[in-house]
Amino acid sequence: MATLRIPPGRAGRLRLRRSLAVAVRGADLLERKLSILRAEHQRLVQAEQDAAAAWRELLREAETWLLRGLVLSGEHALDTAAAGLAPADVTVSWTTSMGALHPSQVSCAIPARPPTAVVPGNTALINAEAAYRRAVTAAADCACNRAAARIVGAEMLSTRQRVRALQRHWIPRLQEALARADLTLEQSEHEDTVRRRWAARMREEGESHC
Repeated sequence: MATLRIPPGRAGRLRLRRSLAVAVRGADLLERKLSILRAEHQRLVQAEQDAAAAWRELLREAETWLLRGLVLSGEHALDTAAAGLAPADVTVSWTTSMGALHPSQVSCAIPARPPTAVVPGNTALINAEAAYRRAVTAAADCACNRAAARIVGAEMLSTRQRVRALQRHWIPRLQEALARADLTLEQSEHEDTVRRRWAARMREEGESHC
């Protein structure tokens, strides 16, 4: 927490009042940001959970078809069927939520089997290939939502820490310092009034003796 540097007198009190107003306003804005981030984080976490469930279901389906295909044609049939296939191409789009840059959407392009590639040896392997294509797309979607939830969650925690620092430490310090400044000025003004009255009374007494 920064050290308070307060000039003496009314200038210091004015600076404290301005600093306190800025801090209160900042805490209010951060509270609004935190509320928006919290809602967005909940949405992303739910999207991640849904995508993960869909991915696991598709993966189980693909593995089931693959096991059937291997039972029918042996493991060598998998190597033969996979020869010549190109890797998937994943493209990620990005967006910003309250200052947090995170993935917003993902597209997964899986090249079709080239004409020169060997066709899978049985129907189960053909079904397994189709199921794995769907599973890869679902996995990319799950990873996108998971990364977004993690990034927005981190921004939410950082914002919460800043709000707490303002509300629990900085604003109370400014309020306490302002109260002390008000008391000091009040005492100083009271002492000045007393001195002026004393000086005026001394002048009057002096004039009465002349």
